[in-house]
Amino acid sequence: MIKAAIFDMDGLLVDSEPFWQDAQLLVFKELGVNITRQDTINTTGIRIDQIVKHYHKTQGWEGPSCDDVCEMILDKVIELVGIKKPIMPGVMHALSLCKEAGFRIALASSSPMRLINATLEALDIEDWFEQRYSAEHLKYGKPHPEVYLNAAKGLGVDPRECIAFEDSFAGLLAAKSAQMRTVVVPEHQVADKPQWVISDVKLRTLNELSVQDLTS
Repeated sequence: MIKAAIFDMDGLLVDSEPFWQDAQLLVFKELGVNITRQDTINTTGIRIDQIVKHYHKTQGWEGPSCDDVCEMILDKVIELVGIKKPIMPGVMHALSLCKEAGFRIALASSSPMRLINATLEALDIEDWFEQRYSAEHLKYGKPHPEVYLNAAKGLGVDPRECIAFEDSFAGLLAAKSAQMRTVVVPEHQVADKPQWVISDVKLRTLNELSVQDLTS
């Protein structure tokens, strides 16, 4: 029996993936690191410090540390989210269905807590989530399941009694590894890929979510 709903954030609640892409392209270009927009798409759902460390190892740069570069990228994303406030379609519908079903609701994101708090405040949905979890300081980010397991533990709910909402494949793997029921809403550009077959429910937007999707 499902008792809790755990939501990812970037790309699911907020249309921030383009902001992450733009911020990476801008900051890495200034550092002389050669990446493409497709490179940023390929790393969707991966923690930003892991991405930065990868490019520092493979291409390197002089000057700012990896931590400094992460903060530069994060500052740009927070700025754009605060200006644009790009809530994804169906967010309020999905949250309302989960609340009406009596689920406890939490958030589990690869993003730093600073961005989580800023985003929920910008979208005016912070009161919907009784707990928030970030993979920022964990040894491994998604696709490792730790952030989802932490959320379930914090809620006092067995992971097998949780339903996880995701948009990225890395996040989907994390939720499935945590043995949670999964709903995936992939970006339309990659929605037809066969990899999503491992999810329990696949939607085009959260507006399509039904009561049956939550439990059956």
